[in-house]
Amino acid sequence: MLYRFFLLLIFPLSMLAQHPPNGNLQTTKAVDFVKLLSKDQKAKTTFPFDEMNRYNWHFVPSTMSARDGISMRDMSHIQKKKLNELLHVFLSEKGYSKTQGIMSLEYVLKILEPTNDHRIPENYSVAFYGEPGSDKIWGWKFGGHHISLNFTMVDDKLAFAPFFFGANPGDVKEGPKKGYRALKNEEDLGFELLNALTADQRKQAIFESTAFADNLTTNTPQVSPLEEVGVMAEHMTTDQKIILEKLIASYLEAMPEKIALFRKNKIQKEDFEQIRFGWAGDTKIGAPHYYRVQGKSFLLEFDNTQNNANHIHTVWRDFNGGDYGLDLIRNHYVQSTHQH
Repeated sequence: MLYRFFLLLIFPLSMLAQHPPNGNLQTTKAVDFVKLLSKDQKAKTTFPFDEMNRYNWHFVPSTMSARDGISMRDMSHIQKKKLNELLHVFLSEKGYSKTQGIMSLEYVLKILEPTNDHRIPENYSVAFYGEPGSDKIWGWKFGGHHISLNFTMVDDKLAFAPFFFGANPGDVKEGPKKGYRALKNEEDLGFELLNALTADQRKQAIFESTAFADNLTTNTPQVSPLEEVGVMAEHMTTDQKIILEKLIASYLEAMPEKIALFRKNKIQKEDFEQIRFGWAGDTKIGAPHYYRVQGKSFLLEFDNTQNNANHIHTVWRDFNGGDYGLDLIRNHYVQSTHQH
């Protein structure tokens, strides 16, 4: 009850967000996976929904920051198969492919750095909060090196934030995966937008001459809008706005299609003209650079500074209770109060 009351206090009615329903396929796949867990595995993997470690996430290797739940390395073949099916229905086809591609980079790193104890393929974990199939509110997360995906289901509606994708190497220079860039669009479209700006717009967009060492929001459980810097969409030309739309879409495309379309339409309606594009660091590929896109309801950050600017971090955060589905949870309890 305290948890419910807390939610009612911190989120006013104006912050409620409507998310499209997604049917029961996600829930079915989650139930299928949980059923395969042994008693010991289930004890490690399932938690009450209000367990506070639901808000814990990171993007460093799991050997550096332990993850909750069960690791893929400890799963049977059929459990791995069911986990991939689960990821498939909670992500778009592009999102699933991106996730698999980033995970495959651990094999690249294992070859490049054979003595590094942190290079452990399949060291990605899954944890559940609440009981899918029984509870109206439940969630799960999947994470490991350079991946953190946080899903919340409320009355068959999906909240998909925060989410983090990284890539090391950002551009594979040698071996069988030579030329593979897991986050190609996120980087290239950032440069495309920067290079499309006029000289005066670039002066406004570039707010720091040195790139930040990492995303400024790191892995904090909740975020507030960052300093308002950069050039605003309302001051962009039509062609520049089109590139900005494509840049935002390169992040949204990881979400299931209906969710991505809903978010795109919501941003277009409520945020777009006030969105700011800000840049820090060098202005050419191969040198450290950072950018962010911030609207009233969301923030995305990109940095490529480590390993001679060949090591990328990206993150999407929602404001106003969008992270971890807190807006949907609050709406659920408001409706329940009205009904009873």
